[in-house]
Amino acid sequence: MTADLAKSNHINAPSRCTQRFSNGKRCRLFAKPDSTLCPRHAVTAAEDLAAALTAGLDEFTSATPVNQFLSRLLLLLAQDRISPRRGAVMAYTANLLLRTVSVMDAEKELNEEPTTIVYEIGVPRPDYSTDIKAQQPASLEPTTSPSAVAHP
Repeated sequence: MTADLAKSNHINAPSRCTQRFSNGKRCRLFAKPDSTLCPRHAVTAAEDLAAALTAGLDEFTSATPVNQFLSRLLLLLAQDRISPRRGAVMAYTANLLLRTVSVMDAEKELNEEPTTIVYEIGVPRPDYSTDIKAQQPASLEPTTSPSAVAHP
C-alpha cells in the first residue's frame, strides 16, 4: 500500500511533463525548469505554435500579414496555448513591424521619380484686367425694391 502511494506521488509530481498521450497517460520525463513540458514536448509545442502563427505568412512588409499574425496570436492567447508574457513580447514585436511598414512606404515614395510639371509657352492666360462687376451675371447684382427701403 505504501508503495502505491509513493508511486502515485511520483507519477503526479509537478516536476514531470504535463503532456498527455492519446491513451490518457502522462509523459514520465521531467519538465524543463522554466516550463511544464519536457524538452522533447516543448520543442514539438513550439513548432506547432510557430506553424499556427505563421502559416501562409512569408514576409511582414505590409499591414495585412501583421494583422493576420496578431489575430492568430490573440486566438492562441485566448486558448491559453501561449503565456501572456510571451504573447506580449510577440505583440510588441508585431507593433514595431507595423510601424516600420509605414516608414518603408514613405521611403518608397521618396525613391520614386518626382512628377514633373510642364508649362507650355504661348498658352493665353485669363484676362484679369477687366472689372469683376462687369463679368458678374445680372442675377447676382444687389437689388433694392421699394418695399425693402426703410422709411424714416
